[in-house]
Amino acid sequence: MTRTKKAARKIPVIDPYLPHNGNFGYRVSRYELDLEYKVAINRLAGSATITAVTLAQLRTFTLDLSDALSVSKVTVNGRKPASFGCSHDKLHIALPSPLPAGAAMTVSVRYGGAPRPIRSHWGDVGFEELTEGALVAGQPNGAASWFPCDDHPSAKASFRIQISTENPYRVIANGELISRRTRAAMTTWTYELAEPTSTYLITLQIGMYEIYRLQKSPVLMQAALPARLKRNFDHDFGRQPEMMKVFAKRFGPYPLPTGYTVVVTDDDLEIPLEAQGISIFGANHCDGTGSSERLIAHELAHQWFGNSVTARRWRDIWLHEGFACYAEWLWSEESGGRSADEWARHYHARLTKSPQDLLLSDPGPRDMFDDRVYKRGALTLHALRRCIGDANFFTLLQDWAARYRHATAVTDDFTGLAANYADVSLRSLWDGWLYSKDVPAL
Repeated sequence: MTRTKKAARKIPVIDPYLPHNGNFGYRVSRYELDLEYKVAINRLAGSATITAVTLAQLRTFTLDLSDALSVSKVTVNGRKPASFGCSHDKLHIALPSPLPAGAAMTVSVRYGGAPRPIRSHWGDVGFEELTEGALVAGQPNGAASWFPCDDHPSAKASFRIQISTENPYRVIANGELISRRTRAAMTTWTYELAEPTSTYLITLQIGMYEIYRLQKSPVLMQAALPARLKRNFDHDFGRQPEMMKVFAKRFGPYPLPTGYTVVVTDDDLEIPLEAQGISIFGANHCDGTGSSERLIAHELAHQWFGNSVTARRWRDIWLHEGFACYAEWLWSEESGGRSADEWARHYHARLTKSPQDLLLSDPGPRDMFDDRVYKRGALTLHALRRCIGDANFFTLLQDWAARYRHATAVTDDFTGLAANYADVSLRSLWDGWLYSKDVPAL
């Protein structure tokens, strides 16, 4: 007697680094969130309207959404679906009849619950309660902790975020504040973000914040922070307008017309984090010592590299972190500190004493935020700069930032573009720095 084993159906994934994130069959162009958040009881409720187009005939589809949130109603193009339900951080929707490829699709989801961070390899990410308010730290897969979405960096869309909360609190979100209405004990804040943005870069910051305008900046820069931290902020963050000038000179124009906002929470944060047009720091980064200056430069640089030009897949995370780390060295060089070459030699010596088991072009999900990705990525850029010269190197960075502005890219896109700025083959440079584990000689 013979027996045959039925082959297990292999579930396709968009990105093996986050195999449960992202969804097939459609492309989102816009999210419109209409929410209410009660700070005292950590209660989020409202609706999300998602505009998309089908990429294939669609009978069933999914959205990423945390199991901490429950869905009470769904419509697709104004009609009730055949069924919907939530499980394993997905909202599953079945249509009564299939939509053809290329069809417009408007999905409305009414939902609510007590949002909480999503547990991941890298700790808790997403929506998090503060002592007085809340924050969203979305990288890499925290967006689904507070709204239904296609949560993958390759899926960029525009956003409107409308949220009501109690009067004492200020709400900071991405884009331009286009409306602020107070009724009784609640204020409704409406933000509009036209630029295509990855879901993990969408944030919500709620707190007892005062707004301060930074002077002498070529771009609108403002800060949201507790009044008690203002003196420390002026000292620790006072050079941001200079940073903006240096980075605009080196990388090209700042990518957003709505300016740049720094939020400093009243709580301590382990690390600062980036969002589109916003950087978020903890009170511990604003202590009056000036010790966070490199982090301030790093987060600002992400507005070009990571937020505007975004890696299409997480394995290419060096295109974010290596570039932002190198921007730290450039700021040091321009502001009277160590030169980029001195920093490169310093960190090269440290890397050669570290385990030689990381592939920069594909570090693996557990190591994609390893400090070696940051430093080796920066060293890769420094090696390229030394090879092609300063003029070509900085023209390349500007070309890169302009060509992929508000779009996504992969490592091959960068190495292909760099070839246009080199008189010799760069293959051995890329082989050594990107595609080998051993740290090359500098």
